[in-house]
Amino acid sequence: MQKILFLKTTDFILHKTAAVLEPGSFSWKAPSNIALVKYWGKSEGQIPKNTSISFTLDACATHTKLSFSPDKEKEHIAIQVLYEGKVKEDFKPKIRQFFERITPYVPFVKDYAFVIDTRNTFPHSSGIASSASGMAALALCVMSMEKALYPDMTSGYFYKKASFLARLGSGSASRSLQGPVVLWGKHSSFPESSDLYGVVYSGAIHRVFEKFHDTILLVDKGQKTVSSSAGHALMKGHPFANQRFKQARENVQILAKALREGDMERFIRVVESEALTLHAMMLTGIPNYILMQPETLAIIQSIRKYRTKTGIPVLFTLDAGANVHLLYPENVKLEVNRFISEDLQKYCENGQYIHDRTGKGAVQLL
Repeated sequence: MQKILFLKTTDFILHKTAAVLEPGSFSWKAPSNIALVKYWGKSEGQIPKNTSISFTLDACATHTKLSFSPDKEKEHIAIQVLYEGKVKEDFKPKIRQFFERITPYVPFVKDYAFVIDTRNTFPHSSGIASSASGMAALALCVMSMEKALYPDMTSGYFYKKASFLARLGSGSASRSLQGPVVLWGKHSSFPESSDLYGVVYSGAIHRVFEKFHDTILLVDKGQKTVSSSAGHALMKGHPFANQRFKQARENVQILAKALREGDMERFIRVVESEALTLHAMMLTGIPNYILMQPETLAIIQSIRKYRTKTGIPVLFTLDAGANVHLLYPENVKLEVNRFISEDLQKYCENGQYIHDRTGKGAVQLL
């Protein structure tokens, strides 16, 4: 049996090195992900209140180039942020906060000035959260610097620490480094799981789930009225919070059984329930809010009617927004694409949607 590499926070603290890298750069492409069992609610330090499990996507990704040059005279971490080659000042506060959070674990960043040039393979205004893919790509670039300083670093440690760092920028970013299925949050049924970083799901996966598609139906491409960070905060004191966390832990086990046995009916039941429960938490909190739109509900109803009528295993899930992720296996791709164009496209803003599929994780570009 392979020994589990389980790491604690102290294992990620790096003692400052005297070595200094010459001016250079690293580039990574990191994908977005879609949670099947949702993470909603967190403790201090971006620690999840419940385990989550996700499909890693492929087409929706962030490309980030981190250029660096030694700068030991400065008092603060110097960063310049570009989006598609143009200065993007409104991105800087969140990235600066990220660097401040990771400095205890990668203190060498204080010795460099950085230029971060990033772009998405999907439109920035498409309503798809780019924080997961963006923070994952940036964390991988930082870890490439650490790898250059410590060439003997193992691959296992590299990805765990990269996920650990990415989590400090965006919790769901911890799941955007590897694939195709990732687990984040400690769970008694998975000894390798951790609250500190995501791990590749170790359970068996039936062949029906090996090539899965995700078409993202863009109902609302605008900025959410309530951010995910604010939504997580509202779980504190939520009247149904503890029951929700218990439900999520149980659903991880049920989903694991469905993935192992190829039980599509159970898979659909859990994934759709998780999506609706996520929004139920928003609807029943104090204060409460609504992110779904009428078109969101119309799409959900259409999917369920289509599934009942045809027997085709197509299902939905939702993130913390109005857009709908339509999930389906490879062998029904043609039929579902016809369903999208004939019945669902009319509910999308400007008729827009994005075809994606499960992927294997991040790729180093340079």
